[in-house]
Amino acid sequence: MPDSAIFYEWIAFGVRWLHVITAIAWIGSSFYFIALDLGLKPNPKLHKGVRGEEWQVHGGGFYHIQKYMVAPEHMPEHLIWFKWEAYTTWLSGFALLAIVYYVGADLYLIDRNVMDMGVPLAIFLSVASIAGGWIIYDLLCKSPIGKSETGLMVLLFGVLVFMAWGYTQIFTGRAALLHLGAFTATIMSANVFFIIIPNQKVIVADLKAGKEPDPALGKQSKQRSVHNNYLTLPVIFLMLSNHYPLAFATQYNWVIASMIFLIGVLIRHFFNTKHETGKSLSWTWFVSAVLFILIMWLSTNPKISGLTEDKMATLNAAPYMESAQFEEARDTVMGRCAMCHAEEPVWDGVHQAPKNVILDNDQAIAAYAKEIYIQAGRSHAMPPGNVTYMSNEERELLVAWYESVNQ
Repeated sequence: MPDSAIFYEWIAFGVRWLHVITAIAWIGSSFYFIALDLGLKPNPKLHKGVRGEEWQVHGGGFYHIQKYMVAPEHMPEHLIWFKWEAYTTWLSGFALLAIVYYVGADLYLIDRNVMDMGVPLAIFLSVASIAGGWIIYDLLCKSPIGKSETGLMVLLFGVLVFMAWGYTQIFTGRAALLHLGAFTATIMSANVFFIIIPNQKVIVADLKAGKEPDPALGKQSKQRSVHNNYLTLPVIFLMLSNHYPLAFATQYNWVIASMIFLIGVLIRHFFNTKHETGKSLSWTWFVSAVLFILIMWLSTNPKISGLTEDKMATLNAAPYMESAQFEEARDTVMGRCAMCHAEEPVWDGVHQAPKNVILDNDQAIAAYAKEIYIQAGRSHAMPPGNVTYMSNEERELLVAWYESVNQ
């Protein structure tokens, strides 16, 4: 049987795989239906209550699609509900958040030089902020300002900018951007769970009872669906950001995250307008490019240091530093890994430590013991291409070091 670290890695990989699969399904259906809705063409020959139709060709067949403004006169026997893609994406995403950031809180969630706090408090702040985000958003949508789409979007952008800044004041840079993505994704999933699907169920129930459905329910659902559509691209960026320290490990990481929301909205606006009117708003791409260049410039400003000697090591690092095999393991890492994983990398072409993982001091090497064990001990993932010629004996030494603490 595999040891606990390997078992844990495969569980994390499996949950991440599920998260990506369901996210693809949800995003794909969301983009498709928004494009379909915007591309509907009116036809006077259509049945009463039909807003428009669209003909599509795919996979060698033709599809004739019609949309009713409220619902057909007679409900069909079978209805397909698009909801589990959203639910499973959120559930798998939260599970992944717990596996990576809650279980590994000392290393990935908490930076005691940003805010010195215990693991329970850090997890509480994480959960409370994510749940609170939905409550604030929902109240804003239902408030008088919710009647103004422009005013509401501006206010929501202000909330997102504040949260981007706020997360960087309590968590690591990596966790801050990931949490901003989780904050936004929770709003999107909750829109489906609390608003869109319940409203649709009420409409269906009214039709079956012979009642006239309330058009306001459909209008509310449409508003939330449009919000989800515009928030999708920024969420994808934020979920990928933990792989790119130039996004999360810089002084202006919260500004970068805020600007990504602007770029995402501009890109979606281009495609939504294209689907609805056929017009190409070329200026959106120009503005997006300018914003992205500005993001690149911001990333060159002072970066956030990794776990250096003058910083507190994680609480779990001490046993690895006390191991009798630590010195040999440390020397191996320093000789084979530290030329890239350093505050100032010396390997040609590497300008910043991959994922901002610093391995040029005792505290950091001990803190990342499990990652070293998986990446360079149990597998040959690191060094990439074995460019520093780490021997099998050295890999066995790293395995022995880790297992000496985890027997």
